[in-house]
Amino acid sequence: MKIGFDIMGGDYAPKEAIEGAIIAQKELGDSARIVLIGDKDLAVKHLTIGGGNIDEFDIVHASQIIGMGEHPTKAISQKRDSSISVGFGLLANKKIEAFVSAGNTGAMLVGSMFSVKPIEGVIRPCITAIVPKAKGGIGIILDVGANADCKPDVLYQFAILGSLMMKHVYGMSDPKVGLLSIGEEKEKGNLVTIAAHHIMEDSNLFHFIGNVEGRDLISDKVDVVVCEGFTGNVVLKALESMYFVMKKRGINDEYLESFNYENYGGTPILGVNAPVIIGHGISNAKAFKNMILSARDVVNSNLVTIIHDAFQNIVPPAQ
Repeated sequence: MKIGFDIMGGDYAPKEAIEGAIIAQKELGDSARIVLIGDKDLAVKHLTIGGGNIDEFDIVHASQIIGMGEHPTKAISQKRDSSISVGFGLLANKKIEAFVSAGNTGAMLVGSMFSVKPIEGVIRPCITAIVPKAKGGIGIILDVGANADCKPDVLYQFAILGSLMMKHVYGMSDPKVGLLSIGEEKEKGNLVTIAAHHIMEDSNLFHFIGNVEGRDLISDKVDVVVCEGFTGNVVLKALESMYFVMKKRGINDEYLESFNYENYGGTPILGVNAPVIIGHGISNAKAFKNMILSARDVVNSNLVTIIHDAFQNIVPPAQ
């Protein structure tokens, strides 16, 4: 297995990215090889400084960087030798099995759509976030930013994607899927959530438990929380803010620490034809390491093929 790793993406790249890659390679051993994508001279420099063995890595030079504030579509088309564009080229040509980056999220989404493309039948690929449970374990929420506005059939597909991810990546046999709304009753919510509830409750493709509220996010009531990207991103940033405020106040708690993004590294773009992992822009070495290991887990789970096969047999829901 070869995992492509954008060493130029993120606020603390390439130093923290390379340090994370060195740690990850030690854990991967012979099971996978990391392909460092970015400035070759900087890659060699930081591998040497960090005590890494250059022979344990492949390095693919890329002379350009897509900045965090750049327009995703323009940057992808104009910066053909950027680390993100080169990475997607390798992925599309099957030179790597997965591609990982903490760079411009929009560029990663656009690159996925134009290079490896969405799986046939998937209306809109999405991204997830981990939600730690108060009594242990994790759940996921999706979408968290890729699709600010969604129609009911898109939310229905998110439920399928999230359920498949929980089953095959995290090993949960029968994940409970809930639709995020402002009340448990199916009549509660906006027009989109009410319509989405109507088509989700009749599905046999996932275990739908109905509407869930914000207070249910960290409970055992639900494992997969479905919402449009606007709401999901607000929820995600609120949880991150809570964690950082508590840490600044000197509060140390095992459960609180489970909200630290570094523990999870990154999350896959669900619904595209190859494993693509997006990380947090402020990722440090620990986060980069876990991002790479997450890519390994997604590849080993065969999630992309499982989603592909599932969507070939799905009949669009009646609305």
